[in-house]
Amino acid sequence: MPESVWILGDQLLHDHPGLAPGRHVVLIESLQRLQQRAYHKRKLGLILAAMRHYAVALRAQGYEVDLRSAPDFVTGLRAHLAASGSTRLVCMAAAEYDTRQLQLSLAPMLDTAVEVLPNDQFLVTRYPPRRAPVRMEPFYRMLRRQTGLLLDANGEPEGRRWNFDADNRQRYDGRPVPALPTFVPDALTRSALDDVEALCPQAIGSTDGFALPVTRAQALAALDNFITHRLPDFGPFEDAMHSHEPVLFHSMLSPLINIGLLRPLEMCQAAVHAFYNGQAPLASVEGFVRQIIGWREYIYYRYWDMMPGLRDVNAWNHQRPLPAFFWNGATDMHCLQHAITRALRDGYTHHIERLMLICNFALLAGLQPQAVNDWFTTCYIDAYEWVMLPNVLGMGLHADGGVTATKPYIASANYIQRMSNYCSTCRFNPKDRVGVDACPFNTLYWNFLIVHEARLRANPRLGPAVLGLRRFDPTQRAAIQAHARFVYEHFVQ
Repeated sequence: MPESVWILGDQLLHDHPGLAPGRHVVLIESLQRLQQRAYHKRKLGLILAAMRHYAVALRAQGYEVDLRSAPDFVTGLRAHLAASGSTRLVCMAAAEYDTRQLQLSLAPMLDTAVEVLPNDQFLVTRYPPRRAPVRMEPFYRMLRRQTGLLLDANGEPEGRRWNFDADNRQRYDGRPVPALPTFVPDALTRSALDDVEALCPQAIGSTDGFALPVTRAQALAALDNFITHRLPDFGPFEDAMHSHEPVLFHSMLSPLINIGLLRPLEMCQAAVHAFYNGQAPLASVEGFVRQIIGWREYIYYRYWDMMPGLRDVNAWNHQRPLPAFFWNGATDMHCLQHAITRALRDGYTHHIERLMLICNFALLAGLQPQAVNDWFTTCYIDAYEWVMLPNVLGMGLHADGGVTATKPYIASANYIQRMSNYCSTCRFNPKDRVGVDACPFNTLYWNFLIVHEARLRANPRLGPAVLGLRRFDPTQRAAIQAHARFVYEHFVQ
């Protein structure tokens, strides 16, 4: 009897576990999913173009592929089953909660046998933690041991250290940054971009200048380009920010791995191979490996560990609405103006601008966590619920009460000045806490420590920061809190 495999738009694996000789393939462009929110047009264009090229590649391998547009997934599946005559449907478990729940309830809706295969896009599903809860660093070491990445012949970490993060905090020094590879859209990609403009007029951003990889071959070329040209300098400047260099030495491969064009282990192995061949230093390679199997895999693990309750967390009870400048970049804070404008324009900023600029400000300003998460999910081309909920709500905003990260990632303007050039051309003074020229990051940082002093003192990782309050007398504290009210009124609107 004929069978079909339903492959999701974020599961475009060249070796998808549901592919089998003689099995029909169905890919569904769900209008409901495309219009679920005002996603960035580049993200939608990437998904549609990649799905259509994936269908072409599978047909070239001899598969019968049904790529169809439909109002929603169920309607598309019903139409496919009727057209193909398949009496059994196979799919790989979705990375996102709601879609996986749909998959598990499909059989009665379709009146067809449905098998949901385990998701193999993530290493953590192959190497599940032996004990819970697991913090990020032990989790990372566990996956290093199980994958054998950057271990010497004795099973010890290369360089006798697991983590070189302390070596990866240099301010960008102006050295040339290799250009990102660009991939000129072909006719199939252009038709996908046109469809995005027609079907999703509410979407933000623009498809103009779209040059992302949309095929497996292009994704591999982008990976090779990063390994060859940017990985060597990635480590030292991993946390750096610069007004004229939006990507610096980051890989910008997250949109590709998140839809299955690349697999995490092959990316790590490519970087490790560069280290053993003398093409990239250990600190850079370890930093890249840690981003993938330390951070990315941990985030996926935490998502499924905390769902569905993760969606509603708000440990600090923050309720302020998102300021208007999140949608237009119109703020006098130079760092946020650059980062937000980039996100709205390109659908991308690197991880430090996400964590230490945007999320840092959102936490200090008391912005409503779900509104911040919705903004990230709408704006970023690599955004999916499994990565945004634990990363934004957990790590970025500490709204889960410390499950994902042991401390809130908060910092004053001093950090921004140290790691970027933003402060040099900003009208605010990164040294002032109060006064008309005081940087809002400073005012809100110290106000946050004052307001939550008792709670923060109980966190051993934040003890030194809170102890800094000892140098402020009651008058100084009152001045900070008064100026914080001014900041809320004038800059958090």
